[in-house]
Amino acid sequence: MPTTPDSPARLRYLDWTRGLAALIMLQGHTFHSFTRNDLREGGPYVLSQYLGGIAPAIFLFLTGVTMAFRMDSDERKGLAPWTRVVSALSRARYLLVIAFLFRIQLWLFSLPGAPPSQVLKVDVLNCMALTGAALSLLALASTIDRVKMGIAVGLFIAVASPVVAQLDWSWAHPLLKQYLAPDYLYFSLFPWGAFFAFGLGAGSIIRLLKDDQMDRAMQWAALIGAGCIVGGRYFAELPYSLYAKPSDFWLDSPTLAFIKLGVLLWILTFGFIWTRYAVGKSWSLVAQFGTTSLLVYWVHIELVYGRWLGVWKESLDTMQATILSIAVIGLMLLLSLARTRKWITLPTTLWGGFSTRWPISNRPLVADSKSATGIESRPTKRYPRTIS
Repeated sequence: MPTTPDSPARLRYLDWTRGLAALIMLQGHTFHSFTRNDLREGGPYVLSQYLGGIAPAIFLFLTGVTMAFRMDSDERKGLAPWTRVVSALSRARYLLVIAFLFRIQLWLFSLPGAPPSQVLKVDVLNCMALTGAALSLLALASTIDRVKMGIAVGLFIAVASPVVAQLDWSWAHPLLKQYLAPDYLYFSLFPWGAFFAFGLGAGSIIRLLKDDQMDRAMQWAALIGAGCIVGGRYFAELPYSLYAKPSDFWLDSPTLAFIKLGVLLWILTFGFIWTRYAVGKSWSLVAQFGTTSLLVYWVHIELVYGRWLGVWKESLDTMQATILSIAVIGLMLLLSLARTRKWITLPTTLWGGFSTRWPISNRPLVADSKSATGIESRPTKRYPRTIS
C-alpha cells in the first residue's frame, strides 16, 4: 500500500529536497520561456538559469536513491538475484512509459505545429529510464557493494563525458547520439547519468544506516559536498587539461558535475536538518511540492511552454517574469494540494502549529498554589512546534 506524504515510512528530507528542486525548476522554466531576449545576458536571468541547472541533477540523484531503496528491499525479501534485476528493470520501464506519455501529450497539444519527432525528444525522464536500466545489473550485488559500485559508476560517467562528446558520431543514428552524447538540447546519459549513479550509492548508504547514525552521515555529506565544490572550482581553473581537447565546462566538464554534486549534498543536508529539527511533522510548502513533483513537472511544462500563455512568450522584463514565476508556483501549489487532498486538512494543520508555537497561556488553570484536589499544581511543560 503506498504511503502518504505524512507517513513515517517516507523520508521527509528527501521530499523536501525534491520539492526545492521543483521550485527551482518552476522559476527557471518561467524565466526561460518569458524573459525578453535582450535581457538574457543580464544578472537576474543568468542567475535564474544557473540555479535551474541544479534541478535536473537533484531529480536524477533522488531517483537513484529510490532505486537503491527498491534494490535493498528486494534483497531483504530474499528475492533471487536475477529477479531483483527484473524488478529494477520494471522501474526503468515505468519511467520510460511515463516519458513517452509525457512527450505524446505535449505533441498532441501543440498540433498542428510540432513535428512527430518531438515525441522522441530525450528529456530528463528518458535519461532516468536509460540510466536505471543500465544500472539494474547492480541489483545482483549486495547493498554494501552497491555503495562502492554506484559511486564508481558515477565517477566513470562524469570523467568519461568529455571523451564521449569528442567521439565521431557521424555513424550513429541521431536518436542514439541524443541518448548517449552530451548535448545542450538533451539529457543524455553522459554526463547526466552520473547523478543517478551517485544517488544509487547514496541511497544504499542510507539503507545501511540506523536512524541515530544519520546526523553524523549528514555531517560527512556536507564535508564531502564542500570538497566537491572547492575541488571542482580548483580543477576547472587549471590552465591545462587531461583530455586531448579541452572539455566544455557548461556541457560535459567533470568539474561542473562535481560542483553540482557538492551543492546537491548541501541541499540534502539542509533538508535533513530543517525537516528533522525545525519543521518536524508540521506541513511544509517545499515538502508538499516534493510529494507531487512528477505531476507538477508534467503540468507546468504544458503551461509554461505550451500555447496557454503564448501572448507573453519572450516579451516580459525581469520584474514581470518574477511575478509570473510566483503566479505559476502558486498555481502548482494549488494543484499539488488538490492531488494530495491536503487542502482539506491544511487550515487545521497550520492553526495547530500556530497555537502550539504561541500558546495563550502556560499557567495552570487553577490560580491557587493548590488545586481543588489538594495537590499542588504546576505548569505543564510545553514543547512548541514550528511551522514552515
